[in-house]
Amino acid sequence: MRHLLWVVAIAAVSTTPANARAQRIVFGDPAQNLPAHPARGSDPVKFSFAGEMPRIETGDVQGARPFFVSIEEAPGTYRVAVTLGGTLASDTTVKAELRRLMLLDVGVPANGRRTVDFLVNVRTPEIVGGGSVRLKAPRETTAEAVAWDRRLTLEFNGRDPAVRDITITPVSVPVIYLLGDSTVCDQSGEPYASWGQMLTAMIGPEAVVANHGETGETVAASNDRGRFAKILGEIRPGDLFVVQFGHNDMKDKAKDPQAALKYRDGLVAWARAVQARGARAVIVTPMNRHSFVAGHVVNTLEDYPEMAREAARLSGARLIDLNAQSKTLYEAFGEQPSLALFKHDADGSNADTTHHSPFGAWELARIVASDLAGAGLPVSAAVKPAFRSFDPAHPDALADFHVPPSPNRLTMRPLGDDAYKGPL
Repeated sequence: MRHLLWVVAIAAVSTTPANARAQRIVFGDPAQNLPAHPARGSDPVKFSFAGEMPRIETGDVQGARPFFVSIEEAPGTYRVAVTLGGTLASDTTVKAELRRLMLLDVGVPANGRRTVDFLVNVRTPEIVGGGSVRLKAPRETTAEAVAWDRRLTLEFNGRDPAVRDITITPVSVPVIYLLGDSTVCDQSGEPYASWGQMLTAMIGPEAVVANHGETGETVAASNDRGRFAKILGEIRPGDLFVVQFGHNDMKDKAKDPQAALKYRDGLVAWARAVQARGARAVIVTPMNRHSFVAGHVVNTLEDYPEMAREAARLSGARLIDLNAQSKTLYEAFGEQPSLALFKHDADGSNADTTHHSPFGAWELARIVASDLAGAGLPVSAAVKPAFRSFDPAHPDALADFHVPPSPNRLTMRPLGDDAYKGPL
């Protein structure tokens, strides 16, 4: 867990969901007496710095290393406008909550400023109608607690990252709800990443991504823990439900020969339930593992990709065939070069052939974003123009990928990490 270094306050308005209004944090403003004293005013909003202590100048906060700002907020969706720039030239990357990529390498010259905005979804475990999501302790109550608290947390990263002010405004826009396992969820630390936490950088201000995936989950487990109930209680007409499972579900076949059919039927039930609420559903087939034989990727997920395809046909949900397209992606790199798409330590050791590196997560997110853009859904137009087309047979070059690593490292292996070493 990050150590909070100090807590200060600024004047702001109430942040209850019923009457929340815009609030603004201005850093280094002598009129607000930051950081030594809280400003005067009603309903102050607490925020805190964490991580490396940034340097506070008149008019900006700038760090030699990544730093965090965490602001108390009620559950909901917020437009966050950050005015970047500081005394020194800066390149700032912003991640939100649990390493959701929002802004990448925003350059500002010394003493300059540039305002950019993005959307962040804040949630708590409470379920509409009663009950709560049963979080996995200690994982979701410690390293991943930031994903469930009543705070909006921002990570400022890059070369001398700098911010002058932050304006937070509650908004009502379509929500893209994600539900899945460790290949989808917001991974809490390096060197792991998942496509769900990269997709956020590819969606524009017309929609927001709310990632409810969690490591080690299956369709059945997500029902039992209330993860789908949480989404169903909040989903509205115009929203989108995107679901990808299979990696953990397939392990159930050893004890239940009907497991694959139950997986299919569970996806069908979910898709029909959200469609009954006026929302749309997208079923994503599970991506391949790094499972090469004679230069080609072989399927290690048995009949689960086909069960997902069948679930889409039966329910009328859209299909993103990430299984087929990941095969194309991996083979485009080749057996050894494609290992860069998977989790590994900086020296290439401790490789994991199921979970992905930030680069691999980025490439998979590009596939998902491109397919969403072409799906003819209400939220399709929310995909940023730069990400509306992607051919996995012609992927990005590793040398062109420059997302700064977060300071947090994942000390707990993802649940369901099967250390896959070859074809099953």
